[in-house]
Amino acid sequence: MLIKSIFGGKSEMTEGSAKKCPVVLMTRVRLARNLDSKPFPGWAKAAQRNEVLETCLPAVASLSQMKRGITAELEELSDLERQILVERHLISRELSSTSEKTGVVISKDQSVAVMINEEDHLRIQVIKSGYRFKQAWSAINGVDSSLEEELDYAFSSKIGFLTACPTNVGTGMRASAMMHLPALVISNQMEKVVRAVNQLGIAVRGLFGEGSDASGSIFQISNQTTLGESEQDIIKRLSSVLRTIIDQEMNAREKILEKDPNKLYDKIGRAYGILQNSHLLSSSECMNLASLVRFGVDLEMFPENTRNIVDRMFIECQPGHIQYHAGGQIESSDRDAFRASYLRKQFESVEQPIFNIHENETKDQNSESQEGEKE
Repeated sequence: MLIKSIFGGKSEMTEGSAKKCPVVLMTRVRLARNLDSKPFPGWAKAAQRNEVLETCLPAVASLSQMKRGITAELEELSDLERQILVERHLISRELSSTSEKTGVVISKDQSVAVMINEEDHLRIQVIKSGYRFKQAWSAINGVDSSLEEELDYAFSSKIGFLTACPTNVGTGMRASAMMHLPALVISNQMEKVVRAVNQLGIAVRGLFGEGSDASGSIFQISNQTTLGESEQDIIKRLSSVLRTIIDQEMNAREKILEKDPNKLYDKIGRAYGILQNSHLLSSSECMNLASLVRFGVDLEMFPENTRNIVDRMFIECQPGHIQYHAGGQIESSDRDAFRASYLRKQFESVEQPIFNIHENETKDQNSESQEGEKE
């Protein structure tokens, strides 16, 4: 039932209504909150965790933002259902693996999700497609304020919100952007970028957060400091860093086209050919090939509507989604065969790339930067 609900409606992650951006795929804001006088989940006994679950689950589900949404206790979900929620960034891998006395509430459009009894009693997140921190913060602030009217938060007048991990104390906020940075990867500049932003208190992780790799040249870039700054200051500082990374990515794209365009065209053309004709594809290979086609969309080699297909495939080529489309659990080799077949169908209508590339300078860069300037 849960899977049907997840696939039955539009998802902000795969079919967001915002204008698609060349560099920023998704914006996310997450808040960590705990109940006053209740032990943190890692220290709580089963009865205490259950008490928190019974208190928080109906409080979250009754929010206006969660109308006609999905409410579930994790122990009632199958392994496949949990995996799909992880792949859609609706729950963490940690919550998926510790399902006892845990729950999640997901809005109908999958833009809002609240995890219960993960590392903290509440992990509230809002996802927006594209570069939209302003909208994400406004949405999550509304959810948080409504919950605070119903629940007593653990809060210190000196340091702010109290959290299980000291790195989240204060605002309890993690703001992040999912960025597609193929030119920086191709030109071997990502390591330099990562070192530079780490020195500014900004973390760089892979598609599925800490410990995951950056398949498809996709990186999560987020703040590390939550104490001593307001939420608006954190977003402003992060946005400044993101604008710099966008500039560097766009400059790297220009240099690649100037230096050796045929090498890039060859990569994109081969990716298109493999996606239309392969019979075995791993999830990692699928991500990297789709990344190159998305790069081609940015360069106007493919029609703009191809971007929607690629962005969906970043999620739907993952193992859990492939098993769902295949009708159940299948072996890894069978998944690779089914994935290739599924991708052939998705890309069969995509027109051949056009390689007479014009110089398209930085119009996309300017449109993306406008959002950050409004923060």
